[in-house]
Amino acid sequence: MQLIDGKSLAKKVQATVATEVAQLKQEKNIVPGLAVILIGDDPASHAYVKMKAKACENVGFYSISHNMPDTISQDEIIETIKMMNDNPRIDGILVQLPLPKHVDTDKILEVIDPKKDVDGFHAYNVGRLVTGLESFVACTPLGVMKMFEEYNIDLRGQDVCVVGASNIVGKPMAALLLNAEATVTITHIYTKDLKAHTSKADIIVVGVGVPGLIKEDMVKEGAIVIDIGINRIEDGSLVGDVDFKNVSPKCSYITPVPGGVGPMTIAMLLSNTLKSAKARA
Repeated sequence: MQLIDGKSLAKKVQATVATEVAQLKQEKNIVPGLAVILIGDDPASHAYVKMKAKACENVGFYSISHNMPDTISQDEIIETIKMMNDNPRIDGILVQLPLPKHVDTDKILEVIDPKKDVDGFHAYNVGRLVTGLESFVACTPLGVMKMFEEYNIDLRGQDVCVVGASNIVGKPMAALLLNAEATVTITHIYTKDLKAHTSKADIIVVGVGVPGLIKEDMVKEGAIVIDIGINRIEDGSLVGDVDFKNVSPKCSYITPVPGGVGPMTIAMLLSNTLKSAKARA
């Protein structure tokens, strides 16, 4: 069993980004800019945004955070996004999810200029991803693909079971795997017999937010398991969606939680923002 070390790989990606940022600044006088819109006082969202701001600082980005109360109107959020769309210093716009109940998330995401949609959530970019065209791709699935690449895991012809069909993780993950010529099964909350699908898979990718969902008897010998889930349990520790202790001995590769996919998400956000800035150059 080999651990897929997302923390080390994320540092490697960030170092490459930092080098390219310095080069871009020197040659074109361009500094990549990221704007984050944060609504409400959800502690997890604030923690994520703080981590993103720190990562931006580390690689030499210009970053700005618009913190808004959860009572703000949808129209005011839209106006702020439009202002960022028109700001030549901003290459990437990120709306931290989830949004308050009175806000239409789909409508908000549609307002972002697709060329600045570094989260890869805009329907334009999703459509291009599905059809195999160049696009911004959601950062977490993109991070998983980077891990496969780093560890020389060939996806062609592999049976992959994606557990979870969210717009943010499951669906773009499945599209990327299909584009890499894997055979993909997508499962979700209404799947009748999850074990029947996971136990046949060469690779399992899970991200649903259910601690210990994937048990030892659901994984075949030698499988590769990518755990995107991150859950804080009663004792305060962070665990994934996989019963790591019992599942890991059966795996050829597995991601830990924490230190697996999580750090890659922010690394890919930086990579996407740099890509946008280069397009401006």
